[in-house]
Amino acid sequence: MASKPNDHQRAAWAFMGPGVLLVLLAMYIPVLYTMYLSLTSYNGLSSPSFVGLRNYATMFTDPAFGTSLLNTAIWVVGTLIVPVGIGLLVAYLTYGLKGASLLRIPFLIPYALSGVAIGVVFNFVFQNGGALSQALSFLHLPGAGTHWLEVSPLNTILMILASSWQGIGVNALLFVVGLQSIPKEPLEAARIDGANGWQLFGSMVWPLLRPSTTIVVGLSIVNSLKTFDIVETMTQGGPNRVSETLGVTMYTDTFQNSEYGLGAAVAIFLTVITVAASVIYLRRQLSIGEPSGARGVA
Repeated sequence: MASKPNDHQRAAWAFMGPGVLLVLLAMYIPVLYTMYLSLTSYNGLSSPSFVGLRNYATMFTDPAFGTSLLNTAIWVVGTLIVPVGIGLLVAYLTYGLKGASLLRIPFLIPYALSGVAIGVVFNFVFQNGGALSQALSFLHLPGAGTHWLEVSPLNTILMILASSWQGIGVNALLFVVGLQSIPKEPLEAARIDGANGWQLFGSMVWPLLRPSTTIVVGLSIVNSLKTFDIVETMTQGGPNRVSETLGVTMYTDTFQNSEYGLGAAVAIFLTVITVAASVIYLRRQLSIGEPSGARGVA
């Protein structure tokens, strides 16, 4: 006897059910609970008391939150310019060279380290009297007495450079994958017609790298919005919270100040802007990639 479609559906749900339940338990329920906490006053010990949107009003009027939001925006711009730009440059300049894989290894090694390890290394370099200050002093160069991690926005810029040191290699690797997918015949024809390296890159390679660029830039935006480990390791958001990002502000409000409701409000805000930035960017990239006729029909 042939099985009915409903039997197949029941069997499918029997296999998918545990996975769906696990996703609900591990992801959506914590999000819903965080949304609930953001509407309460809670110190982690007593029972939460409902306060409505008071935490959000406090968040938007807090000067530390404004500084954190600005620093997060600087992180987004900085991580788009430095690790993505240099990663693309490394991929393009080494592509097709003999031993190119060996040339890229030094850029990939930092990616194997954790963000905390990166922060510890660069904190040793930039701390007061650290490796950089000692080197400048030994060479009798200016800047030996600079408090690198205590001046804003210099400390944020230095932490972006530390993060970039970790991210350049993997970005280069993703761009290399994109370069390998480009047909060689059009490039060879352009070279025969007299196109030099940069003309070839601007007119042919860069447009054909759009899928890889979409992935790299999208990942960079999401990761920079969630920045926490390097900042917490190098400056703890200081001095006086001037180098905090939204992730560090969320941690500080929740676990150091024991304002769980306020920390949850920051977490929800961070989630909303991360999802919104991802959706807006991806929709824009997909609309650019569509033929004009297809956009008109849509």
